[in-house]
Amino acid sequence: MHLRRLAAAPAGVSISCMSRIPVETSDQLARRGFMKLCAASAAAVGIAPELLASTAPVKHYARVRLVHAGGQAVAAGALPVGESLVFNYPYATTPCFLLNLGRALEGNLDLHTEAGDEYLWPGGVGPASSIVAFSAICAHKMSHPAKTVSFINYRHEDVSFRDHAQKIVKRDGVIFCCSEKSVYDPARGARVLGGPARQPLCAIVLEHDPADDALYAIGSRGGEMFEKFFATFTPRLQLEWGLSDVRAPVTGSSTVLAIDEYSRTQMLCGG
Repeated sequence: MHLRRLAAAPAGVSISCMSRIPVETSDQLARRGFMKLCAASAAAVGIAPELLASTAPVKHYARVRLVHAGGQAVAAGALPVGESLVFNYPYATTPCFLLNLGRALEGNLDLHTEAGDEYLWPGGVGPASSIVAFSAICAHKMSHPAKTVSFINYRHEDVSFRDHAQKIVKRDGVIFCCSEKSVYDPARGARVLGGPARQPLCAIVLEHDPADDALYAIGSRGGEMFEKFFATFTPRLQLEWGLSDVRAPVTGSSTVLAIDEYSRTQMLCGG
């Protein structure tokens, strides 16, 4: 911004223009200041529209308690580290991973969906802030754990894969989809580490009750794939689950199973 300097009056000439400017009242001055503030804010947003952007809130579904096959509540403090666990939420046929990564996980991580929507990943929950959950529907072509086979799994051990630069990297603690080789980092909101997926896995928001160490699923954040999932797989899901309404919402509780109990066969890659 360039400021124009007022020229000094010639010698012997007085400047009396101020005497002809009407004096504004305090209310008028306040209104003028407010309008200037609005104009400045609008200009700032025009330069940086992200200033008006807000992160997507939690999409709430039923508050569902996570339980074992016998009906007893899953205790967060007893959840095994590094084991791939699966439960259905928010619908009766949509599988999710439940993982204890064994270390505190930083929250409020800024992530984006393929459509460009911004959201904050809340981080881990539980006594050590180490427990996370994600939809187990791959964000690329929707591979998911089925009763017969799962092509997508959590890998606690070292695996090899190609990153975004097509370099072969080796690391542990990833969710690996063997269908098209998409790899996600569950410690960082399931952001994409490699492969063709264009967005993180949808995060399932968990709630931990320290009074009884129980875990609850309460909603989701991020890019949901549920509508596309149902449009693609409903006939097969009806046969697999024996349900006419594959969109039936989960209420009350959801059973947590080890991946080898949920799916008879696991296809593993990256070894």
